[in-house]
Amino acid sequence: MRQTWRWFGPTDQVSIDDMLQAGVQGVVSALHHVPTGDVWTPEEIARRQQEIATRGDGSPSGLAWDVVESLPVSEAIKKQKGEWRQHIENYKVSMRHLADAGIEIICYNFMPILDWTRTDLAYRVAHGGTCMRFDAVDFAAFDIHILQRDGASDDFLDTICAEADRRFAEMTDARKQELTRNVAFGLPGSTESLTLDDLRAHLAEYGRIPPEQLRANFIAFLEEVAPLAEELGLRLCCHPDDPPFSLLGLPRIMSTEADYKAIMDAVDVPANGITLCSGSLGARPDNDLPGMMRRLGDRVHFLHLRNVQRESDQVVGSFHEAEHLGGGTDMVDLIAAVLEEEARRRKAGRKDASIPFRPDHGQDILDDLKRRAQPGYPAIGRLKGLAELRGIITALEHPAFGLSRGS
Repeated sequence: MRQTWRWFGPTDQVSIDDMLQAGVQGVVSALHHVPTGDVWTPEEIARRQQEIATRGDGSPSGLAWDVVESLPVSEAIKKQKGEWRQHIENYKVSMRHLADAGIEIICYNFMPILDWTRTDLAYRVAHGGTCMRFDAVDFAAFDIHILQRDGASDDFLDTICAEADRRFAEMTDARKQELTRNVAFGLPGSTESLTLDDLRAHLAEYGRIPPEQLRANFIAFLEEVAPLAEELGLRLCCHPDDPPFSLLGLPRIMSTEADYKAIMDAVDVPANGITLCSGSLGARPDNDLPGMMRRLGDRVHFLHLRNVQRESDQVVGSFHEAEHLGGGTDMVDLIAAVLEEEARRRKAGRKDASIPFRPDHGQDILDDLKRRAQPGYPAIGRLKGLAELRGIITALEHPAFGLSRGS
């Protein structure tokens, strides 16, 4: 398992030097400043590679850009509207440029409008640190009372609607503004964000696109890009919906094992693969993460390892980001399943036997509380998570457990 770290570029409050001290082996990054739908040029790709390869004092870091996260899929492609065909062609050009630069793994998602959704970016937990949280009641209050989406109340349980009414009535203007910013935060690291009017305009178009049509649009996209990825030696890996259930009446098509299997079967080439995110998928009580890894592991090209604490047994329920070894996912069993898959790949002679992973998200602890890094991406919280994950890997790879590198 190759240990990587997400880096948002030169403006990231967590530096290349910080990553080196964390002991990572590779870097996950993207060109967040390039507008979605535009081509990633060789010059911009080379600039990011050089930034990653250089310490703060100008000396070599020894690190390389291992995984692209994300090469974003435009809303035009998802909806098959406007310049969607040109955007697909631009996507292919960017893929060629990345392959020419020696980068082999591209993570992306097919979530409508919002990349991930949280209602609180600094929820205080018992030990005094903070984390990101999705509160189902706060979200209902946003949807029904702030966004005022038609039919919003029909999408929530009556008890949730009643509590949302009470909570909204007690909200200060400052909290209403904060909640709106949090929900419409946009892509991590992106310079793009959404206003309420932007969100309403997108929703008006998506309201006419049922899940079956969105899935068909996704398959049409994959039929264009996956064969090219195979030709170029690239591995595409789709990130799941976050959270893995419908929000704002939007279709969600990558929330369960069945969703992934349908897409893998529809475009059945090895390059068409999975980003297995234990946090996103783990927010849904009927997702079995170790089982998914064992059943779909052949197509898992990238791993996000994090944990969430579900606060109810409802599919659409509140949850918060837990410590990496806390929460609802059995991280030891999941990592054991990954190591089993890697052993199978080594035996088969696959060059992708070592699956890259990153310690996804993390709680803000200690000096993280002053650093104000990208929400969800603290330095010390992720370092703590990586150390815990590294400890599990080290223990399970010990010969006594039968998952050593030579098995």
